[in-house]
Amino acid sequence: MARISRVLLSVTDKTGIVEFASALARMGAELISTGGTARLIREAGVAVKDVSEVTGFPEMLDGRVKTMHPKIAGGLLAMRSNPEHMRAIEQHGIAPIDMVVVNLYRFGDVAARARAPLEELIENIDIGGPTMLRAAAKNYQDVAVVVSPGDYPAVLEELHANAGELSPETKWRLAKKVFRTTADYDAAISARLERIGAEAAPLPAVLEIRDPKLMGLRYGENPHQSAALYGRAGCGIAGAAQIQGKELSYNNLVDLDAAWQLVNEFAAPAVAIIKHTNPCGCAEQSTLAGAWRKALECDPVSAYGGVIGINRAIDEETAREMSKLFVEAVAAPDYSPEALAILGVKKNLRLMRVAAGRDPLVIKSISGGFLAQTVDDAKLDRAKAVVRSKRTPTDEEWAAMEFGWKVAKHVKSNAIVYARAGQTAGVGAGQMSRVDSVKIGAMKALLPLAGTAVASDAYFPFPDGVEEAVKNGATAFIQPGGSIRDKEVIAAADRLGVAMVFTGVRHFRH
Repeated sequence: MARISRVLLSVTDKTGIVEFASALARMGAELISTGGTARLIREAGVAVKDVSEVTGFPEMLDGRVKTMHPKIAGGLLAMRSNPEHMRAIEQHGIAPIDMVVVNLYRFGDVAARARAPLEELIENIDIGGPTMLRAAAKNYQDVAVVVSPGDYPAVLEELHANAGELSPETKWRLAKKVFRTTADYDAAISARLERIGAEAAPLPAVLEIRDPKLMGLRYGENPHQSAALYGRAGCGIAGAAQIQGKELSYNNLVDLDAAWQLVNEFAAPAVAIIKHTNPCGCAEQSTLAGAWRKALECDPVSAYGGVIGINRAIDEETAREMSKLFVEAVAAPDYSPEALAILGVKKNLRLMRVAAGRDPLVIKSISGGFLAQTVDDAKLDRAKAVVRSKRTPTDEEWAAMEFGWKVAKHVKSNAIVYARAGQTAGVGAGQMSRVDSVKIGAMKALLPLAGTAVASDAYFPFPDGVEEAVKNGATAFIQPGGSIRDKEVIAAADRLGVAMVFTGVRHFRH
């Protein structure tokens, strides 16, 4: 190990840099810096040398050129164990640099703005920063490289404990973090620039999945499978804050995501109760407590041990109702203090505070690769839906169909939902034939089905599904249409005196 005696600092994120630089200076390190970083350190009374003093060349092109110089690159890349390297830098008056402290221009902040102009995006692409980081990381045996303010305390602690030296293990760990950082940075630039121009497409030419590991999980879907959660903090279920409860499982997270996606279909207070990714109850009402009660009525047996999605901050009344049922996990935008006090009694109940946000693509893995698609965000427009039956739906039937159609989108195919306005009455999910889903939805129903509307995620291939649902009390149907037997299905609806609407949009979910 060699003592850290010469340090180059150039950071965009100034968090903790003055304190870090001051501590290095007190340990006898010579500091070299650029622009705003140098000014901040100097204003704190710490001696620092400008890069231009080292290179003998001024910063130019609005700061685009400052560290790309042999006297910087040579100081970073010279291998101390290679006599020829050391003779070469001595011959050219280049002093070794033992540590680089650099973080990059905030390209991601600019890229997050949908209408950011190309010129601004380009200007926020860092060139010198990645160059210094990669050079230092390549020569990690001799050069320590610090890319995150979060690493400052541990680095200082080790330097204090080891007379200004860092172990090879620490240098290797820091180097690996650099290559992850620069890879993420380049991927973000490529992905954002690809969305600009006439050739921009909804699906990228190269699929980049580079989200950081947020947490390890005890196991996957089953105990013999390893698992972890990857994602971005503060975005959707992956980035949700867990405010109480025991450790999340893989299956909890999958169900929480299903609940959150479904409940956010609704503008009014809504509750979704999920079991194995399928809704066993969903309701939209004028109050949250009312939505909870209506959702639970659909299938209280299956709701036991379920996962809950709620699209409003949970209030005291709703929390009291929820506390009567054993629930595994809850996703909501927030919780009132009274609700937290009530639900907090159940120490194992996982409570998640979820921020809005979703990914632009839906991605699934298959053997040998990935499937990617855009989000199914198609909304029902009543004006564009076509009544195909002789009987026109009543206003109440329209409301029931529209509600059921939103829920059916989140039920595994083949999907059938018996619904009233604002409430599911029966759900048939994941069957190999549509008529079986019709039968199971009725079999599971505890509420009366007389007068319900039926939503089907895809077309009825035969009249038998409609006939079975009418036997169970359905009076209206909403479906995409598109079967070669549509005429037979419509004829059955007319013969049975029920209303039938075609949307022209399918909502398969596999």
